[in-house]
Amino acid sequence: MATNLNDPNSSSSSVVSFSDFPEDVQLCILSFLGPSEIATFACTSKRFLSLCTNDAKLWFTLCHRRWGSETQITKWGQGKIAFKLLYNTLHEWDNLIGFWRRCGSGTGTPSLLFFEWGPSFLSGSRVSALQPGSYEVAKVPFIRMSLSEEGQEVNLLDPDGQADFDSENELIPVNLSFMGKTHFVVEENQFRRSSSYANLSGGGGDDCGGAGEDLIGSSPPGSLPDRLVTEIYQRFANRTSPGSERSRRQRRKEKERLARMRKWEPEHFVKIVNCSPSPSRPLQGLWKGICDDMSLAFYLVAYDDIGGIACRRLGDPPERFSTYAPVFWTSNAAFLESPFPLEEESLYDSRIHLQPHNDTHEQFDFSSDEGVNQVQHFQLPDIEVVNGILHISSSYDLVIADLAGTINSRSAEGRIWLYHDGTFGFGFLRDNFVIDMKHIVHDGCIVNAVNPSAD
Repeated sequence: MATNLNDPNSSSSSVVSFSDFPEDVQLCILSFLGPSEIATFACTSKRFLSLCTNDAKLWFTLCHRRWGSETQITKWGQGKIAFKLLYNTLHEWDNLIGFWRRCGSGTGTPSLLFFEWGPSFLSGSRVSALQPGSYEVAKVPFIRMSLSEEGQEVNLLDPDGQADFDSENELIPVNLSFMGKTHFVVEENQFRRSSSYANLSGGGGDDCGGAGEDLIGSSPPGSLPDRLVTEIYQRFANRTSPGSERSRRQRRKEKERLARMRKWEPEHFVKIVNCSPSPSRPLQGLWKGICDDMSLAFYLVAYDDIGGIACRRLGDPPERFSTYAPVFWTSNAAFLESPFPLEEESLYDSRIHLQPHNDTHEQFDFSSDEGVNQVQHFQLPDIEVVNGILHISSSYDLVIADLAGTINSRSAEGRIWLYHDGTFGFGFLRDNFVIDMKHIVHDGCIVNAVNPSAD
């Protein structure tokens, strides 16, 4: 028996169609969908096709819902690009957010990068130790990714962390190519650099009058005919134009500046997927700790699929083979819990915890017995409460089979001490130190970050 939906006495509840909702409600609902679902829904009717292709309404809502709290979506491309294009671009770049490490060796290249959203760009910064004896880290701009008014990607790399991204001087145009979701390559954009050079050297400016600008504008910027016409025109125009000597000096300076700019060799970076610990993997993630020489080092701790834990120091230590060896490794992730054996308590109590310099306390040379005793006396009251102890070992033999037995001096037994606040410390029996690990990120932000260029 059919139910009359117009009959107020009908016992059956009325069925509300999606078309009955106001447009703002429809847009809100659709904003929870992805592009493929929206494309499928657009095929259901002409009315919904018009709604799904509405850039200023639907695609703006999609961008705002997903990235509105992270970046100013109306500022990208000077606010002149389509929001659908912006959505597709930001969706691809979203995977960059977080930490990446350099794969392989490099000269002057950061070993640790951190990507985050800016007001109208995506920023990648070097992360490195600021100064010895401190947990503070230097955060220096490295690469900025944005969109032009035409919707083209504009990726500029600052090799020295000294340039201003608002002016493209001393910056290198680059391409960033993804190889899956956890690997990208940074390569110099030679075409864009040559195009910029042609535009900079080709403009006669006030010295050459307006005719040169008309001639240059007859061909695409940066093309070979464009550069030839520019050079031929300037060669003859500068013979008679007022101020031609000043124009030649400006071009010569620009050529010298471009000649000094280094050629950027391709660099590979891989994503650090698990940057933070979890309840089941309390040691997992990216950490920082002060070493026995008071330098700040970064460590990556990862769990394998068979219950083991490995830790390696990021960067390029000077020691031979050190980039291959883990700092510590264990095949059993089961912690020894309290109450601990007396020998384990004695082992821990005899350690010196390496801490940042304190201006209110005198610093002692660790080679001095008297100094060590005073530092130890100062540090012991501040020791964290230990919740678990894990036996570890460190050896090149674990990862380089050919070196087994050749570098035995580097093989060592040690401990991990898990603290009640979720951090941990580790040390080896061959020395008296504990390297206390601290978090690098908290709520998506770098802890104790300092931007030296802003000072």
